Amino acid sequence: MSDGMNYTGHTEGSVIKSIFRMGLPTMIGFGAANIYDIIDMFWLARLGVKEPAAVTFFFSFLWVLSSVNMIAGTGSVSVISQSFGSGDRGLTEASIKETFLLKALLAIGFGAVGLLLCEPVLKLLGAKGEVLSMAMDYGTVQLIGMIFPFCAFTVYTSLRGIGNPKWAMALMLASIGLNVILDPVLIFGWWIFPRLGVAGAAWASIIGYAFSVVMGLALLYGGALNLRLHVRSGVEIAWKNMLKIMRIGLPSGIGSISFSLSRSVIMGLVAVYGTEIVAAYGIGNRISAFGIMIVVGLGLGISALIGQVLGAEKEDRAIETARQSILLSTVVMTVFGAMCFLGADYLMRAFFETSGGGQPARVHEAGVILMKVFAFSFPFTGLFITIEQIFCGAGKNTPGMVLSIIGNWVIEIPLILLLADTVGLKELGVWFGITISSAISASAFYWYYTRRTWLSHRVKNPGVSEA
Repeated sequence: MSDGMNYTGHTEGSVIKSIFRMGLPTMIGFGAANIYDIIDMFWLARLGVKEPAAVTFFFSFLWVLSSVNMIAGTGSVSVISQSFGSGDRGLTEASIKETFLLKALLAIGFGAVGLLLCEPVLKLLGAKGEVLSMAMDYGTVQLIGMIFPFCAFTVYTSLRGIGNPKWAMALMLASIGLNVILDPVLIFGWWIFPRLGVAGAAWASIIGYAFSVVMGLALLYGGALNLRLHVRSGVEIAWKNMLKIMRIGLPSGIGSISFSLSRSVIMGLVAVYGTEIVAAYGIGNRISAFGIMIVVGLGLGISALIGQVLGAEKEDRAIETARQSILLSTVVMTVFGAMCFLGADYLMRAFFETSGGGQPARVHEAGVILMKVFAFSFPFTGLFITIEQIFCGAGKNTPGMVLSIIGNWVIEIPLILLLADTVGLKELGVWFGITISSAISASAFYWYYTRRTWLSHRVKNPGVSEA
């Protein structure tokens, strides 16, 4: 089925089956991606405490730069999926091409900015000495190769948007498998390869993303999917449509920038308590991200599904899809939270040997406490993410942005300062501040979601279709 003109696979039939068909492959793919992130930290922890801390510092900076990827990506989800759901092949193809071009230009520009700002920003965050040097080694590779992760996520978004989530999952799994193989080979210099240390982890990641881009383009142009791209087509790409994608995604991007900047501030607050606490925070975040990215993966599938259903003008089905999606993600994250709470000691012990005492033992102790506190935030995080993706599918991203900014800056950081400094809980105050603010933000977003303002929103690009 190369044209997709009569595609109705996810706009009819069982709602829960459609959720699983669209969401499960993406959830598996993102879950596997974070298994890789955990493995990445595992290998880096074999080198010492400084290496995980260095990568943690850099990711606080990278999150801010990558927010521009969120802007373009979020806008493209609703535009691609709603165009495809309406049966408009020409506009769908144009939207996919526009997104690729837009992402490539953004990656080149912001990668260059990142290279200029990386060292001073890392110093500002608290990185110094050998940790700073390692963070720069890792970051330079990531920033030079930024075009590959940006475009890889466009591949995944496009495949989901045209109803081929299993192909997106397959590419993600293949890319991650390549990463897993290359990670220790490049970090430790196995076989014929040089020992690259933390930079080896970055190279493994970039090579994996490059693989996804090449194979994804081959699939999209090859004709085996629900829609085929052509070198030339009836609807030409247009700068105004790229600007529209950015405009639709801008609220989500601003929310992401707000979140990223708040993580950078929190990183600075955590750094005050020493390298061991930074390492514990970094590893705890990677473990937490496994569950969070599972629900993000589910949510990305749901956002494409919501876009297709709204594009087909089936509002009742959209309501039921949203309701069952929220229930499913909340249950998943509640189970994940319980597993992290009960298994915190075993999870942290996998990274650092505690029998010898010293730095590894202190990292382990701090990480166990962190995981037990964070476990209570996970159901609320899942709720917030799922509602955000429902709104994303409709192309209504401003409410999530507003609540993200309020949650980050009005609630979370002041609460952390109160608990950590004024009350004197130190790093424990940071963990509690993050958890409490998650509960407040998610509850407020759920209240707004129940007003159903997202149902009437449409964003399909204007143009002349070939249909």
